[in-house]
Amino acid sequence: MFTRRTFNKLAALGAADLITSRGEAAEFVYKYGNQVPDSHPMTVFAQKAADRIKQESNGRLEIRIFPNSQLGGDTDMLSQVRSGALEFFTCSPVVLSILVNVASISGVGFAFSDSETAWKALDKELGAFVRSQISKYGLTAMDKIWDSGYRQVTTSTKPINSADDLKGLKIRVPVTPLWSSMFKALGATPASINFAEVYSALQTKIVDGQETPLVSISAAKLNEVQKYCSLTNHVWDGYWFLANTRAWERLPRDLQEVAARNFTMAAEEQRLENKRLNGSLRGDLEKRGLIFNTPSDPESFRTALSRAGFYSEWQEKFGADSWSLLEKYTGKLA
Repeated sequence: MFTRRTFNKLAALGAADLITSRGEAAEFVYKYGNQVPDSHPMTVFAQKAADRIKQESNGRLEIRIFPNSQLGGDTDMLSQVRSGALEFFTCSPVVLSILVNVASISGVGFAFSDSETAWKALDKELGAFVRSQISKYGLTAMDKIWDSGYRQVTTSTKPINSADDLKGLKIRVPVTPLWSSMFKALGATPASINFAEVYSALQTKIVDGQETPLVSISAAKLNEVQKYCSLTNHVWDGYWFLANTRAWERLPRDLQEVAARNFTMAAEEQRLENKRLNGSLRGDLEKRGLIFNTPSDPESFRTALSRAGFYSEWQEKFGADSWSLLEKYTGKLA
């Protein structure tokens, strides 16, 4: 007997089949991975971009988000996006420099006076040059770099008021020669550790300090294993939004346009939100026990780097052409 209950059950099964068929209707299902938590603005705005791309493409392109190093650390995901196992990945320029040396030029210590200057440089000639070099390695970088913000030093031992306070400090840095070189020039003892392992490295005292923007400190709850935060503003950092070039070129031109436009929109939105958060998080982190200070001798850091030959060394490594593009926005460094 065909009852109302039977009808409702069949209707529900039909709806489930419809949902399944819609889910299978995507012509392209691509993965995007990053190293930051769900709450970080990079993940939040990547998800917004993915949602808009799916809607505007009528479900033809679906991008699935894998945050918080679910697919491995930075170097793992960089390898995956090169091989095509991962289609999209956001990567700090200094991590990308493992592969593309000049990518890290935006991470030179004490170079950019503010975030807007860094954005301008990387939206224009300097960024165009870096993207052209990235393209030689089977990767396509989207036009707009995403924002990480200015990096600050946290420690479990003492506040950092001048370059002298860094001498002998065991400090975690990303897996990159540039920042290892910078902290060595400042007298510290840097250890290259992927971000996913930073909390445990601080907790177990493998290192005494680390350096990341306030947004990352908050999102990863590093205040639980650090006592001091010194507002050194030693480096501006960002994230290139990378695509595996073969996967990118498999997309029809109209889907490339939809994706690129929405990644650009999300990058611009994320920059503003990330800067807002980096400007407002101090009070929240203070309530959570982190003790803040502003270095009393900020010029000592750049002076120490100059005396150690840091700028002249990296000018030679990056080459005259790219260094002149950098100094167009930063002023004379070396």
